[in-house]
Amino acid sequence: MAKRPVFEEVSDPTAPSRPVTRTGMIDAARNGASRGARRAIRIWLMILFAMVVSMIALGGATRLTGSGLSITEWAPVTGTIPPLSEADWQAEFDAYKQIPQYAEVNPDIDMAGFKQIYLWEWAHRLLGRLIGLVWAAGFVFFMATRRIPTGWTPRLLGLGALGGLQGAIGWWMVSSGLVEGMTRVASYRLATHLGLAFVILGLIAWYVLLLGRSEADLLRARRAGEAKLFSMSTGLMHLAFVQILIGALVAGIDAGRTYTGWPTMGGEWIPSLIWDAALGWRNLFENPALVQFVHRMVGYLLAIFAVVVWIRARRSPHPVTRGAFTVMLVAVAVQVALGIMNVIHASPLPLALAHQIGAVALFALIIRGRHHARYPHETSVRGTIR
Repeated sequence: MAKRPVFEEVSDPTAPSRPVTRTGMIDAARNGASRGARRAIRIWLMILFAMVVSMIALGGATRLTGSGLSITEWAPVTGTIPPLSEADWQAEFDAYKQIPQYAEVNPDIDMAGFKQIYLWEWAHRLLGRLIGLVWAAGFVFFMATRRIPTGWTPRLLGLGALGGLQGAIGWWMVSSGLVEGMTRVASYRLATHLGLAFVILGLIAWYVLLLGRSEADLLRARRAGEAKLFSMSTGLMHLAFVQILIGALVAGIDAGRTYTGWPTMGGEWIPSLIWDAALGWRNLFENPALVQFVHRMVGYLLAIFAVVVWIRARRSPHPVTRGAFTVMLVAVAVQVALGIMNVIHASPLPLALAHQIGAVALFALIIRGRHHARYPHETSVRGTIR
């Protein structure tokens, strides 16, 4: 008999063969489904992000063309359809003639001019309704197919709730311009309306960034997060948000067209009309000199703080993080330049819209840098691991 190796496995040739067990198939399928769901929800949110950006731009155009008060009632359902007959148009025009803006600002407007401003406001409201429909359709679909990842339902539902609140605030803003003594909306209500739009935009941007990576990847990346840089970028994000609110106050009272010199204001470093005793605390919202001065000063502060954050980001060991903050700093420089050009040229429509879209881009880029500070991409000798 031939000798057998000591460690040879002994088996019974007559025993029935057993199938080879393959482990991990269910987990792989679940992980694949999870990745697919995150990708689909991310695409849906990116569509919503683009629509909200368009909404902000269209809202800016509506304000700059003086169209925001052309529709004098809030009709969420019936208002979807614009006037279709001359009688309908005349009824809308007659309603517009009842508000102070017509008598004090547009007494010579004809039907053709009214149709132009009406369609700006109608398009703005229609886009808001479409955003609500896209959110509702996506949310219901992902809920019905049980594709929403664990813990994400409150986040996505919260976006819809904020969108509904935004519609109500929009009418609250418009209604302020329909009362006696008002020819435009209250600036603080405009700031509230724009501020909430940026809150929604910021949340969507953060969610898109989170969904771009798996939960396991995010958990692993967070351990390498840079707490100091994250804290500084959070502060920069908050300061940028405050500057956006102040910019809305500037737009609300056309303060950007009051002082068109730079770097001084009317030849003065601090304008002599910076405080009107008759206005009291309302100077903060209604005094063009004070509102524009504050907007300029906060703009300078924001630019300085952005440079400080960028210098700190240069010490990051992660190339993607460093790159994100460099792009952010470029956006700050562009936005400052656009702001100065707006002041010098008294905020013409193209420049004013470019400045507003620049604010959107800068805000999103700050959030992107903040995300990379919290969840940096791993690096190895071969390069970045995405």
